[in-house]
Amino acid sequence: MPPLKLHAHPFSSYCQKVLVALYENATPFEYRLLGDAASMQELESLWPMKRFPVLVDGDRTVFEASTIIEYLGLHHPGPVRLIPEDPKAAIEVRMLDRVFDNYVSTPQQKVVFDRLRPEEARDDYGVAEARRMLDIAYAWLDRWMDGREWASGGRFSLADCAAAPFLFYADWTHPIEERWANVRAYRKRLLARPSFARAVDEGRPYRPLFPLGAPDRD
Repeated sequence: MPPLKLHAHPFSSYCQKVLVALYENATPFEYRLLGDAASMQELESLWPMKRFPVLVDGDRTVFEASTIIEYLGLHHPGPVRLIPEDPKAAIEVRMLDRVFDNYVSTPQQKVVFDRLRPEEARDDYGVAEARRMLDIAYAWLDRWMDGREWASGGRFSLADCAAAPFLFYADWTHPIEERWANVRAYRKRLLARPSFARAVDEGRPYRPLFPLGAPDRD
């Protein structure tokens, strides 16, 4: 059995973020698929917050997607370095990772989770603010990606592991308009990356679960 166990669900954007890192380096792991009561109880025994993904490596448990990717780079490195060795370059990669987490994924999930609430409990103001934040993030990212292939340093990194699933679902939730051509092109490159294409395909059977309705594309 491989030493690593990943407790994850293939339709989760944060799980896809880690899966991209694992697939980039062909790192062997046991996929502990979440979904039934028993798997969720096992998850809760590891991390009472019941948030995923969670990585188990022997007697060590690691949670939070960015931290898991950092851990893999230190303890299970492969040919693709997702965090640069140069500390100055690494700062930019980590900064971009936080941008995608906080200003793309967080507002995107706000819109989605609001739809799961009973209609009388929905937060129209909060959803409008989340959509406004996505517009600001798209505009900023469009300028940032001008002339760039990947988010930082000219090579695929932790920042792109974050960007791939978060922009994927963000465009479903709050479409990336044609005026943000650099963002649209970047998202297309991410979808063509074999590691992310694999993660997308693994999540494809779960598309009916998307509460806003998954578009017939991607």
